[in-house]
Amino acid sequence: MSTDVAADTAVIKALKRMRLPQTQRNREFWLLLFACAISGAALALVQLGALGFIDPFILFIGGGLAVLAFALHFVLRVVASDADPFVVPIATLLTGLGIAMIYRLDIAQHYTGWTAYSTKQLAWMAISLVGAIAVVIILRNYRILFRYTYLFGLAGILLLLLPFVPGLGATGANADVWVTFGGIFAFQPGEIAKIFLAIFFAGYLVRTRESLTSVGKRFLGITWPRMRELGPVIIVWVISLGIIVIQRDLGTGMLIFGLFVAMLYVATGKTSWVLIGLAMVAAGVLVATQILAYVHGRFTNWLDAFNPEVIDAQGGSYQLVQGIFGLAHGGLIGTGLGQGRPYLTPLAQSDYIIPSLGEELGLIGLFAILCLYMVFVSRGLRIGVAGQDDFGKLLATGLSFTIALQVFIMVGGVTRVIPLTGLTTPFLAAGGSSLVANWLIVALLLRISDGVRRQPRVVIG
Repeated sequence: MSTDVAADTAVIKALKRMRLPQTQRNREFWLLLFACAISGAALALVQLGALGFIDPFILFIGGGLAVLAFALHFVLRVVASDADPFVVPIATLLTGLGIAMIYRLDIAQHYTGWTAYSTKQLAWMAISLVGAIAVVIILRNYRILFRYTYLFGLAGILLLLLPFVPGLGATGANADVWVTFGGIFAFQPGEIAKIFLAIFFAGYLVRTRESLTSVGKRFLGITWPRMRELGPVIIVWVISLGIIVIQRDLGTGMLIFGLFVAMLYVATGKTSWVLIGLAMVAAGVLVATQILAYVHGRFTNWLDAFNPEVIDAQGGSYQLVQGIFGLAHGGLIGTGLGQGRPYLTPLAQSDYIIPSLGEELGLIGLFAILCLYMVFVSRGLRIGVAGQDDFGKLLATGLSFTIALQVFIMVGGVTRVIPLTGLTTPFLAAGGSSLVANWLIVALLLRISDGVRRQPRVVIG
């Protein structure tokens, strides 16, 4: 009798496991449908607000991209049925809202055809979704990335150096971070480099975690590492400073070092690494503000933004002040899509996409967008925490922290909480290389979450 009951229980558990992936994918389907509906409604409201009528052409293109998003969904049903159901809908909604605002700015500037930023963003979104689908199909087991830890590290450094290759580096840019092919196609290799370096950091920390967590001296209630364990942190710190000094890219340098320190803390659980990292950041910033004119200028713009002399200066705080005035104009509920004047702020479609959205969606709409980011990052951290292998745990945590740190740096910069840097707001801002990199992060998180759920659970007792 007990044997029959045990067999029935095993069958019921097996059926539940079979139904769970389908339930996850069904949840993703309805959330994705909702995200596409909100994005389409945003495009329609932009046209009604700015033009006074609805042009079906842009909605038709948006519908085509929705088809690609659902194509990713159906691929997940087949090859990664256990993947997290919230990641794709949130990324789709954020990308759709970004395209709607970029399209609104194009209308104000009378940009049409391929000269319009929204047209390019739509094309890049298609490329990004195809790339995400390819990664989900090809990368059946994310643990294979662990084998090529140092190869990814080398590739990440080479990508950062690519803009200095004669004939590839873009001229006329404020920072040496762009490469061009034939003067037609431009790409920022640092966006892909951050993913490769996250893979490298995860693999390296798994291999060296025991030495990094070795017992050190205890001071002020905290166990501090020995000097010989500081080598990797110093090396990454020097690389980050090199990016800031040579490439004049403050944002990427801060992002890479912050990513490494965060993953180091997750790997070791030692608060001392965080304190050491913050001290090294403070030292680097202090040195950079003294010897680098562009870093000093950004701190001046931050500390004395509303000084008329600073506003009118070359490279002054005019852009920052205009963005703040736009947020103030939006108020609590915003002016409505197509009804504000976000185009008065320079680079409103890229660096200042957050003030543009804040002006027309208001503080409530901006908080809703930030909540989407919070849910996205929390799902990524949940994927990492749920993992049983250290590599997947560190990689998921690192990729999620990359998105979180970018959002903090950009939102903090345009709202004058911290000095402005040269990063882009994930999924929202105009920029093909950033969009491709963010959707590749989505694909990797999907693969890791699917692998985590498929791992056998060890039950004790």
